[in-house]
Amino acid sequence: MENRVQSLLMCRLPIVQGGLAYVGNGELAGAISRAGGFGQVGSAGRTPRQMLDEIDKAEISAAGAPFGVNLPLSEHSDREAYVEAILENAHRLRAVSLSAGNPRPYIERLKRAGLIVIALVSTPLQAQKAEASGADLLVAEGYEAGGHNGPGEWTTMALIPAVARAVKVPILAAGGIASGEGIVAALALGASGVQMGTRFVATKECVAHENYKKELIKRTADDTRVIERSRGRVTRVLQSAHVDDILKVEMRQHSEDELYAMVRGERNRMAAIGGVLEEGYVNCGQGVSLIYDVPTVEELFKRLMDEMQQASQRVCGIDARFF
Repeated sequence: MENRVQSLLMCRLPIVQGGLAYVGNGELAGAISRAGGFGQVGSAGRTPRQMLDEIDKAEISAAGAPFGVNLPLSEHSDREAYVEAILENAHRLRAVSLSAGNPRPYIERLKRAGLIVIALVSTPLQAQKAEASGADLLVAEGYEAGGHNGPGEWTTMALIPAVARAVKVPILAAGGIASGEGIVAALALGASGVQMGTRFVATKECVAHENYKKELIKRTADDTRVIERSRGRVTRVLQSAHVDDILKVEMRQHSEDELYAMVRGERNRMAAIGGVLEEGYVNCGQGVSLIYDVPTVEELFKRLMDEMQQASQRVCGIDARFF
């Protein structure tokens, strides 16, 4: 039986990949779609041309399966160039997800191009506004998630049922989900599927540096930190010497320029792509505690389905193969 997420995104499984700044590459997105989920090319950290190059790679990797692209609005000062590039290539995409900003100015144009529009929200009120603006699907993200989160710091457990009651459009749960048990829990809370990020970084197809992947295996949720609260942003990252320095600066009076120099994208790139983790930072959700290897995407999906099967039977005897 197909649920609303599967119908909208034309995917076999309601498991969606998050945007993954710098490391949401085309091969990974395509592999996720090919395995039955829904992959997304990440535009954060890429120029419009580089984003299109990754879309080319995703098309090859996906082997005909639908995929999308993530556009974090606040990360692009020239966001209109990205929107135009997406519109010009709308025939190659199934959906676009809009995060880190107000999606309203872009939803109608993207939908006119035939795209499914996904909006990321962190409160029930944001969910209602996104639905009223025309979003087809919402990602309700708790602050257990890696990367940028809502300043209200709603947890996934509290957020999902509240959003599910507040809107009629289907929702994806996100934040700390890295296993089949988490997926079953999200469905029980009222979501129609999930979005996962950190778990997909630790796969063979992801372009993230091996040092990043090795740290995800070694670390636990106790090793995540939240930076940028002093700027009105909530960003969950993996602890490092540089992250410790950021938190020290945030504890005292500081200028915006001083902090920005420490959290700018280049510091993320040098760690996530360059592997110099102690001198930069990498996004990391609390689901890191459930990462213990670096499988292929296909192997990971098989494991997720097995875990869903077992979790469903433990809870109420539902067969996960129903999905």
